[in-house]
Amino acid sequence: MVIRGEKIKRAFFILFVLILSMLLASQIHWFWKMLYPLKYEEIIIASARRYQLDPSLVAAIVFVESKYIPTASSYRGARGLMQIMPNTGMWIAEQLAMKEFDLNMLFDPLINVSFGCWYLANLQQEFNDDLIVVLAAYNAGRGNVKKWLESNTWDGCQENIEHLPFPETRRYIQQVLAVYEKYREIYDL
Repeated sequence: MVIRGEKIKRAFFILFVLILSMLLASQIHWFWKMLYPLKYEEIIIASARRYQLDPSLVAAIVFVESKYIPTASSYRGARGLMQIMPNTGMWIAEQLAMKEFDLNMLFDPLINVSFGCWYLANLQQEFNDDLIVVLAAYNAGRGNVKKWLESNTWDGCQENIEHLPFPETRRYIQQVLAVYEKYREIYDL
């Protein structure tokens, strides 16, 4: 009688675990969307497509740079969703012939994401669509990356990322790539 009771308890436990697993599996997509939200989706998709970028990459950069906080500011002065430096913002505005540009406009999600996408596309053109090098340049500046590549400090390969002189840039590239992979899995952009 005791053996039969144990078998029934075990069967109920297994059934409980199976039901719980099925519930969790059905909600896993929702769970990942909670961990990796997608805000400003229309702006990101429109700007990314305008500059022939993968919207999932742009979303990953926004997530890593600002966690989707449009008023985000870094201790170095970078602003907005894609954390654009004021000098870079001024330069982009000049390149886009935007006459009445004000630095506070970098807090506007539409302008910030548009500028960030333009800048990413510009870096892609300069660095032959090499995603790792482009991400390094987006984070550390194109001048630094050019120096590293010319002096053979870093060869531009992901496998040799530990040779990057800036630990922050190493972490940044790794974070963006990980989040980019998640966005590609979770969303159909």
